[in-house]
Amino acid sequence: MDVDRCGRGLAAITVLPALAVAGWLPAGLLLLMLGRFEPVPVALLGVAAAVVLGVLGTRGAATALRATSRQVLGVVAVAVASGVFNAVMHSEQVAVRRDPATYAQYAAWIAGHGSLPIPAQAEAFGGPDPWLNFVSIGFYDVHGSVLPQFMPGAPMLYAIGDWLGAPFVAPAVLGALAVLSVAGLAARLAGPRWATVAAAAFAVSQPVLYTSRTTFSEIPSLILLFGGLSLAHDALTGTSGRRRRGLLAGLALGLSVLVRIDGLRDVLPALAFAGVLIAMRRFSRPEGEVGPPLLAGLLAGAGLGLLGAYELARPYLTYLSDSVRPLLAICAGVLVLTLAGTLAAPALARVRLPRWAPAAGAGLVVALMAALYARPWFQTVTRVAATADDRRTAEMIRQIQRANGLPLDGDRLYFEQSLHWVVWYVGLPAVVLATAAAAVLVRRLLRDGTPFTWLLPLAVVGWSTVTTLLRPEITPDHPWAARRLVPVVIPGMVLLAVQGLAMLRDLLRRRDPRLRTWGMAAAVLLVLVPPVVTSIGTAFTPVEQGEAAAVRGMCDRLPPDASVLIVERVTADRFTQVVRGMCGRPTAQVKHEDGADTAPEAEVRRLAERVRAAGRVPVVLAAEEGQVAPYGPATQVMALVTRQDERSLLEAPDGTWSLRMNVWMAAL
Repeated sequence: MDVDRCGRGLAAITVLPALAVAGWLPAGLLLLMLGRFEPVPVALLGVAAAVVLGVLGTRGAATALRATSRQVLGVVAVAVASGVFNAVMHSEQVAVRRDPATYAQYAAWIAGHGSLPIPAQAEAFGGPDPWLNFVSIGFYDVHGSVLPQFMPGAPMLYAIGDWLGAPFVAPAVLGALAVLSVAGLAARLAGPRWATVAAAAFAVSQPVLYTSRTTFSEIPSLILLFGGLSLAHDALTGTSGRRRRGLLAGLALGLSVLVRIDGLRDVLPALAFAGVLIAMRRFSRPEGEVGPPLLAGLLAGAGLGLLGAYELARPYLTYLSDSVRPLLAICAGVLVLTLAGTLAAPALARVRLPRWAPAAGAGLVVALMAALYARPWFQTVTRVAATADDRRTAEMIRQIQRANGLPLDGDRLYFEQSLHWVVWYVGLPAVVLATAAAAVLVRRLLRDGTPFTWLLPLAVVGWSTVTTLLRPEITPDHPWAARRLVPVVIPGMVLLAVQGLAMLRDLLRRRDPRLRTWGMAAAVLLVLVPPVVTSIGTAFTPVEQGEAAAVRGMCDRLPPDASVLIVERVTADRFTQVVRGMCGRPTAQVKHEDGADTAPEAEVRRLAERVRAAGRVPVVLAAEEGQVAPYGPATQVMALVTRQDERSLLEAPDGTWSLRMNVWMAAL
């Protein structure tokens, strides 16, 4: 197969994941808002949209790529190996302990019922009652119904796995598609010879393994962001279809907001870049024609994301209002500045940067990375617990500190360690190479505006990396906190690291051939080996397996006409939506008095009488036999022993912890 055909093939297969997701999500959002998110209509509309976008986005794709069949096969092999490995080592996070189970329950509900919100079914308990609570962790009360916490984008993708009977394979498939997306952008920017290296370095990183095994939102977001950047590159460098691909690039980038509200921050540089392109039209630059469709697609995609947030995640937006409102204000400010800059383009074009600006820009990149690395030595990030959520987080941090043998200080957030987290997961050589490459690229862009195709990717990666590392805004135990690095930081570091390898190869080109060969081989190993060493401790130990079977066993033990009262706090947090959504039984938790772990027996018996009056069987669930024994013969309906994630604060996780979940039942 000739190199041009291989190049077109590599260009096509690495943007198809983003195009497919960008077609599926708007169709799914429309049907979900109409209450018709069902297999047949979603398949007809979503698959059709994905096919149309796939054809439009790959027709005549990126003929500038000149790849060999070996390079294409290398990328595909890494992606397939990643998907198979993570499917085998999948996690089954079903009981709601952290976000993945909330996403899993969200996906299971819309896959089975096709609509939101979730009915509370208060009538199955004799009507509303002050002692009944129908919501739990990850789920909000909305006018007497229940609404999942998060943005709807990721659950609409994971619902495909539920429909196909393989809910725990879907994350691994998306993880494999993410490998293609990262490799595609690396092939376009650093060269096809580095695509397989980028794919491998990304795929073996522990946070990528972690988020490719269960229902997180970070991997779908990454597919849209890096696929969108590849489409933007093709629009700028292609000889035909510039406007079409520019529109699709903007749509993919904007739709990342439908997956994660943080996508607003990630795509801000794309908004400014679209303004730059529009300004370039005034100087008859061919790239300028990409600007209007890029902006239109970006606004359309982000608009759909905000519509989905407003209609289906409004309580979540309210919860995040302290950060969402400033972010929206920043977006509006960037839009205004972009418009102003476009109007003032002729005057701005006459401005000449001082001679020292390129060197200063490169130095600033190095200084910023050095400051982030040195941050733990001059700063300790803390937050005084002012809200109930902050107090719960502080108590959780104290528990983790106790397990790690650290001084107890629940106010510590450990955010000053953020660049060290990156070093754990991609290796110090990759971070050094990435920093050097970024500095060189900034110097060149400030000197003469080349390579122009790097401007948008560098802006997105640089902006999102710095803002994420400054304020990760996540409980700082690992591997949990590592998910923050997945959408942009880790793939961005890998992308810049392979660009650093390409630059190093150019420097060694005139050296002795043996020195060049062995030097480059050593450099590639320095990029690939450190993440493997970090990942090896957890890569072959799946977590929370067996939960799905344990839940099925519990569901089978519940009477068909049961109304379930959960009387103990931990069981209520974990299983309220599980019993409602997966077992199909009306479920509520009985409220506790302050300081108590179980509900008052008198109130439970009163509520049980209300259930009987409604013509149903009252069933009580709790974590221990003694907690249900007062209400009738106790039966253990779940006795699960499995593994859970380690919770490490000051070093990369290298193992897992034991996890037990017990549920006891009494039918009154």
